[in-house]
Amino acid sequence: MKHVRVGVIGLGAIGERLIQGFNANNHTTVTAVVDKEKERAVDMAEKLGGINWYDNHKDMLANEELDLVYVAVPPKYHHAVTMDVIDKGVHILCEKPLANSVEEAKEMLEKVEQAGIIHAMNFPLNYSNPANSFDSLIKEGYIGKLRKLELSMNFPNWPRLWQQNDWVAGREQGGFVLEVGVHFIQLTQRIFGSITFQNSTLELPEDETKCETGIIASLELEDGTPFLINGISQIAGAERIAYTAYGTEGTLSLGDWGKLEGGKLGEEIQPIEIETTETATLIDNLVSAIAGKENRLFTFKDGYEAQVILEKLRDN
Repeated sequence: MKHVRVGVIGLGAIGERLIQGFNANNHTTVTAVVDKEKERAVDMAEKLGGINWYDNHKDMLANEELDLVYVAVPPKYHHAVTMDVIDKGVHILCEKPLANSVEEAKEMLEKVEQAGIIHAMNFPLNYSNPANSFDSLIKEGYIGKLRKLELSMNFPNWPRLWQQNDWVAGREQGGFVLEVGVHFIQLTQRIFGSITFQNSTLELPEDETKCETGIIASLELEDGTPFLINGISQIAGAERIAYTAYGTEGTLSLGDWGKLEGGKLGEEIQPIEIETTETATLIDNLVSAIAGKENRLFTFKDGYEAQVILEKLRDN
């Protein structure tokens, strides 16, 4: 199988995390990195064995022979950077959310499909055993008929202490609805189908540059089942994220990204043991797609469909 040469644009916390994944995979190697902060680019290039670094993505695209580019810049810049990568004809992996507006996301989707290149989104829940076990149990009828779906997000600090930067805290391209909610919007669309927006109320600080501190939203699944979202930040206690399905025969919840718990009617909610089977990662699936083999990628189409709901949730 062909060895995939990867260029990474954006060296924040998420970008660094996936760099480790690329270099741990036998079929991929990061061969060039870009960050507008020159010192960060130099440091990362040195950590990776003295690979090439750039402080402008256009220079990297002009000078490097690449098979795949991972775009990990803040959402405001996804559109411009991604369009340049597509123009170069290089396969592309983009961070979530796809863009900074529905209009940008639609243009990116149309262009990448016309280009005929591999395009994927970094939605890691799709490759996690807990999320996939949740999906399987729902489809096996563990909870019976679904009565209500609920996403609850509690953050003592936003941005989280490991993620302190201006854009994550900002109203234009940050906030926990975009950063965290997007994962569960996309997962919902994958498991339950399309979502219809009903209404949402945001709690917003007086500083108009700062992101939401709360949300209460009502949506519907394809069959009319209610899907409720409630989130709040700057509160006492620990971070808690719970994605819960309530059914006629039981309850099932995916908590804090990786804990599965549930129970049948009349029972207590208990942890559910998850089979730790070895599953193909996002990177494995990218390698397969580039090689023309069977794969399971979540594409710009999935990113666009999630973006449509996200922008309605944030339009307040």
